Amino acid sequence: MSIEPQQEVTELLQKWSAGDADALERLTPIIHAELHKIAHRYMNRERDGHTLQTTALVNEAYMRLIDWKSAKFENRAHFFGVSAQLMRRILVDFARKRPKVDDKQVFHVSLDEAFEVTAGKDADIVALDEALTELAKFDERKATVVELKFFGGLSVEEIAEVLKVAPITVMREWQKAKAWLYLQLSSQ
Repeated sequence: MSIEPQQEVTELLQKWSAGDADALERLTPIIHAELHKIAHRYMNRERDGHTLQTTALVNEAYMRLIDWKSAKFENRAHFFGVSAQLMRRILVDFARKRPKVDDKQVFHVSLDEAFEVTAGKDADIVALDEALTELAKFDERKATVVELKFFGGLSVEEIAEVLKVAPITVMREWQKAKAWLYLQLSSQ
């Protein structure tokens, strides 16, 4: 009987967290592929001609993740949630360092009707990050739902597992967060 891929990742993460170096060796190709998918989603939302490449984002996130000797990942969803958060930080830091063309910035973030937050290629990740930071000040869970879904690509069920809530709660928080973000970003 073979182990399900998600269960295998969870088991390997737990062994790695407990100090098993062999688990990291077996885990690396699996998480590298998943990190690449997350990074690809991020980079697809970036402007054309972005100087940071998907592979560079994956490598930077991977190096930071394996450096966390004391990290305790509960399961696959928790690990990829942390990974998404880390990639968001890397991209925001990168965006903040890039020179601005002028003092006036135009922010464009749209919400589609399929219940997903979709930032256009010209959307400013810094504006989205600032709006999420503002949202987190008064509702951390909604901000986390957006981060895990939009940046991490986690499913409603995976987010529910990470947050230890029912999937319906995740869907409700997602709807409210989208509406709030739309108002914040469209007012800019």
